Amino acid sequence: MTDALLPRQAAEPAGDGYFRKGCNPLAETGRSKLQNQRAVLNQQILRAVRMRAGAENLLRATTNNKVREQVLLELSFVNSDLQILKEELEGLNISVEVYQNAEETFSIPLVPLGLKETKDVDFTLPLKDFIQEHYSQDSSEYEDEIADLMDLRQACRTPSRDEAGIEMLISYFLQLGYVENRFFPPTRHIGVLFTWYDSFTGVPVCQQNLLLEKASVLFNIGALYTQIGTRCNRQTQAGLENAVDAFQKAAGVLSYLKETFTHTPSYDMSPAMLSVLVKMMLAQAQECVFEQIGLSGIRNEFFTLVKMTQEVAKVGEVYMLVNTAMNQEPVKENIPYSWSKLAQIKSDHYKALAHYFTATLLCDHELQPGDDEDQQEKALSQLYDCVPEGLMLLDVLKDKVQRKQLGKAHVRKAIVYHEEALRVCGLCKKLRNIEVLQEVLTAAHKRSLLKYAQQETEDDFLSLIQAPDILSKTEHKIETIAPQFSKVKVKDFFHKLGPLTVFSAKQRWTAPRTICLHHEAGELGFSLKGGSPVQIYCLDPACPAASAGLKEGDYIVSVGGVDCKWLGVSEVLEKLKSVGKQPVEMEVISCQDTAASLHSKSATYSMGMQKTYSLICLAMDEDKIDQTKKAPLKLPFLSWGTKNRQKAASTLCLPSAVAGSSQTKKKLSPFTLFNTESSLY
Repeated sequence: MTDALLPRQAAEPAGDGYFRKGCNPLAETGRSKLQNQRAVLNQQILRAVRMRAGAENLLRATTNNKVREQVLLELSFVNSDLQILKEELEGLNISVEVYQNAEETFSIPLVPLGLKETKDVDFTLPLKDFIQEHYSQDSSEYEDEIADLMDLRQACRTPSRDEAGIEMLISYFLQLGYVENRFFPPTRHIGVLFTWYDSFTGVPVCQQNLLLEKASVLFNIGALYTQIGTRCNRQTQAGLENAVDAFQKAAGVLSYLKETFTHTPSYDMSPAMLSVLVKMMLAQAQECVFEQIGLSGIRNEFFTLVKMTQEVAKVGEVYMLVNTAMNQEPVKENIPYSWSKLAQIKSDHYKALAHYFTATLLCDHELQPGDDEDQQEKALSQLYDCVPEGLMLLDVLKDKVQRKQLGKAHVRKAIVYHEEALRVCGLCKKLRNIEVLQEVLTAAHKRSLLKYAQQETEDDFLSLIQAPDILSKTEHKIETIAPQFSKVKVKDFFHKLGPLTVFSAKQRWTAPRTICLHHEAGELGFSLKGGSPVQIYCLDPACPAASAGLKEGDYIVSVGGVDCKWLGVSEVLEKLKSVGKQPVEMEVISCQDTAASLHSKSATYSMGMQKTYSLICLAMDEDKIDQTKKAPLKLPFLSWGTKNRQKAASTLCLPSAVAGSSQTKKKLSPFTLFNTESSLY
C-alpha cells in the first residue's frame, strides 16, 4: 500500500485545519502502523527503564537483607521485561517487507531505517516570554507564527514517503536555524525540553538544547531516504536508478550528521553507529547497481561474465566490511542482530555468485582457434590476485582438463558459500520468516548444484585445486551525495522581529524609546548609515533630537508608527522628510553591554543508558579560569566545572569518550549555519 496525501478538501469539514504537503498522519499503511507500534514500544520501554532505575536506587539505599532480596527479585523481572521489549523493537527494525515495493519481486530485501519518535513540544509560553522580555514587543502578535512552527513540527512526525516528505523535513530543519538564532541565547536556556527516542534501543534522551532537535530531524531525513530507496521498483531501470540515488543521499545526510553534530547523547546518532549506517547504505546502493547491470539479462559470453564477476564480487566485499563493522564495539551491543546476520548472508551470497560466474566462463567457453588468447588471458588475470600453484592462466585457457578442474573448484566454493548463507539464515528467527530471502538463497544454491552436476564425473579426489579468491572491481563508484539544503527555500516565521544579523538572541537591546523630531530649516541634526535597520550616525549633540534622548549608534525601528526594521537609509529618510513641518515620532533602540555574562548551568537527561555516564555541566566565567587544574580520572555523576567561553556546554560523554576532554566549538551564525562544526553539548 502506498502513502497517498489527503486533499485539502477532505480536511475542510473538520475546521480550518488541513494536512501540510508532505505529511499524511491518517495514512493507513503498513509503514504507519509499524511506526505507531514503535511509539507504543518506546513508551513501554520508558516505563520499564524508570522502574529499573527506581529499583537500583532502592537497592543501593537499603541495608535490610529482606528488602534487598525482594528488590533483586523485582529487578530480575523488570530486566526480563525490558529485554523482551527490546527484542520486539528489533523485530520492528527487521520488518523490511513492509517497506519494500508492493509489486511481486524476486530480490533480497533492502534494510530501511525507522524514524525516530519524539514527544510533543509546546513553544507557546517560552517563545512569547522571550519575545516580551528580549525583543520588548507584544508577544500576542506572534501567536500565529508560533502556531505555524508547532504545526510544522507536528507534521514532521508523520512525513509521507516521497520527495514532498523530504522537503518538509528539510524546511523544518532550516526553520530551526532561524529559531535557534532568534530565541536560544548561548548563556541560558529558555525552558523548552526536547525528548527523542533512540531508534534502536527505545531509550529516551531529553535536552533543552535545540541541537538535539536539529540532529534528530537530520537523522529522520536520512531514514526517510532509506525508506524511499526500499520502496522503489527494482524490476525497472528507473526504479533501480532512484533506489541508488536515494541510498546515496541517505548516506550523505548521515555522514553530514556525523561530521556536524558531534558527541550526540543518543546511541543511534553516535559517530560509530553513523559510520556503520553510512557503510550499509552505500552497500545497498552498490547492490542496486549490480541489479541494474544485470536487469536486462546476463549474456553467457566470456568478457561479459568477467565483468559481472568483478561487479558481484564488489557487492560481496562491501557487505563483508559492513558485517565486520557491525560486530565491533560499541555498535555490536545496539545494532539489530538480524541486520548483522543479513549483511553476512548477503556477503556469502554474492561471493558465491562471483565464483559461479567464474565457473561458468571457464566451463562453458573453450578457447577457439579464432579467439584472442592474449585478451582472454588478460581478462582472466584481472580476477585473481594469485593463481593456484603450478597453474599458468594461458595453459588453463588452452587445456580443457585444467580449465574444467579450475571451473569445478569455483563451483564447489560457490556451493560452500551458498550453504553458509542458508545456514546463517536458518539460525536467525527474524530472517527465517522472510520468504523471499529463503527463495532467492535456495534458487541460487540449486543453480550451483546443477552446474556442478553438469560437469564430467571424473574422480574429484584426484583434483587438489583450490579455487582462489576473486578480486572485486566496479566501473560504477558509489559515493555519498551531500544534502542540498539550498534547494529548499523557506521563509523565517519570525520575519517581523527584524533582520537576523541584528535582532538575534545573542544581542540584548533596550526597550524602544520614542523620540519626537522637529524639523529645523530642513535639518535633522544627524545622519543615517547601514542597511536595515538603519543606524544613527554623526549625531549633533546640540540638536533637538539629542536633547530628546537620541544617541549615537541607535537603531531606528519605526517612524510615525510604521515599522522600519527592514527599510534602508533612503526609505527611512523619505519617511522622515515626508511629514513636512509636523513633528514626527520615531522609535529607536540601543544595544546593551553584553560583556557581563551570566552563569550557564545545564544538564542532559538520558534514562536507561547501559553504562554509567559522566555528566559535566560547565559554567561560563572567564574571570575564574584555572588552566592548571586537570579533570579527575573518575568524575561523579554530577560535577560542576569551569571552562572558557568557547568550551561552555553541557556534556554527556559516550562510553568511548575520555573523561574531561572537550573540543573547541565554533559559534553558529545565520550565514554559516551549515558549514560549521557544532555539538550537542
